Amino acid sequence: MTAVRTRRSALFPVPVAALLAVLAAVLGAGPAQAATGYRYWSFWESDGGAWTYATLGPATARPSDGDVIGFRFSVSEDSGGSAKPRHAAGSFDGICAGTPAREGAKRVAVVIDPGTAADAPAGERPPARRTACARTAADATAADALASVAKPLRYDSTALLCAISGYPKTGCGEQVSGREDRPGSPAADGSGADDGNGGPSAGLLVGLAAVLALGVAGVWQARRRRG
Repeated sequence: MTAVRTRRSALFPVPVAALLAVLAAVLGAGPAQAATGYRYWSFWESDGGAWTYATLGPATARPSDGDVIGFRFSVSEDSGGSAKPRHAAGSFDGICAGTPAREGAKRVAVVIDPGTAADAPAGERPPARRTACARTAADATAADALASVAKPLRYDSTALLCAISGYPKTGCGEQVSGREDRPGSPAADGSGADDGNGGPSAGLLVGLAAVLALGVAGVWQARRRRG
């Protein structure tokens, strides 16, 4: 047993043996724990040139005449990571150009973005994005404006907005586990270092293999000179 241990130490010094251990650990590593997100309609307001996540719900917020509001369906971990509507925020004139002002009423531009196929619940396909100009009573809420242009709406028992124009057909803010291939994620745009299965990247493995090969070559040269 002692002889075997001595011969291995001569062939693979401690640094090379350590590299072997690291390489084995990397190759055997399983997929990283994926974050948990929620599938829901998020509510956005325009500050003139950009979308901002609304601080009030649509049933409470009261937009003014000339405002732009947006709704986006997506899978998000929290409000900070929610996907914004894919339409210009400062687009009131374009959306409401054909809706003249009226005394005692207000006009609110509504942007509805059902998201991508990756955001959709199983078995459903998101409808096309669209915009509409809602002309409502002067004291109407954002929910009133949405209801005037995008029925049917569906809410849950806690007044959470679940569906716009009937999409999605089922579900409401459900938890989604596992990596989601959604806009902005490495899996969606191919920009991430992940190789697609949660394991180590090809670049990392090649680098480790190269360092290991150099170490082994150095040992072989040293043994050759001694011989």
